[in-house]
Amino acid sequence: MSAYDAVAPNFDSHRALPGGVPEATRAAVLRCTSAQPRLLDLGAGSGRIGRPFVAAGDDYVGVDLSWGMLREFAQRAGGQGSAPRLAQADGRQLPFPDAMFDAVLLIQVFGGLRGWRTFIREARRVLRPAGALIVGRTRMPSDGLDARMKQRLAAILGELGVQHDRANARDEILAWLESNAGSSKTVTAASWTARRTPRGFIERHGSGARFSALPASVRTQALRELGVWAAATFGSLDTARSESHAFELQVFKFQDGDR
Repeated sequence: MSAYDAVAPNFDSHRALPGGVPEATRAAVLRCTSAQPRLLDLGAGSGRIGRPFVAAGDDYVGVDLSWGMLREFAQRAGGQGSAPRLAQADGRQLPFPDAMFDAVLLIQVFGGLRGWRTFIREARRVLRPAGALIVGRTRMPSDGLDARMKQRLAAILGELGVQHDRANARDEILAWLESNAGSSKTVTAASWTARRTPRGFIERHGSGARFSALPASVRTQALRELGVWAAATFGSLDTARSESHAFELQVFKFQDGDR
């Protein structure tokens, strides 16, 4: 079982990427890989990024620990051509032979990740020597509305006696990849202007897998206190701010035979 199984049906309701961004991300991935690559999407989720690959008939395999998320992927990809090739598996123990894929996609998978060294080791094991390990995320302003809301919510949970989640492993992983890869580059696949409100953050975060696992009384009190703080800080829960967002890919390639 995965914490994401319970939230899978509504996961995309507050997290959908703007129209054209998944398609632009696919195009950017293909530009960074060999012709007609075999792709592994490790942490494919509900297919926010993967569905355009399926629709185009690419040699694409999606893997996720959550069966609920993969079920959403399969249902939403219906009618796009051939059925998506999906596998439920732990990223730390992949059911594939060595050197099977031309690219491994790691798209927004590092939040709360445990045992990341084993995770990365497995990703590299199934990657062909000349292949690309591609890390992707939505880049937002570090001082934007969402960042401030997230900081305040962490403080509230701490006051309620909830141990703060382990820091996102992303920076540590990227530093390791930079040190060990033969080459790396950053590609902006798409950029857009997003409209963010405190109410939107509260609704989105309230449906998150890790937050949903907290006791109901803690969730209710934390979101109530966050709402009071946001209304006082921003003037209203519906105060809208326009922020620049971008979908960013970091592409790592390793020396042939260096595994």
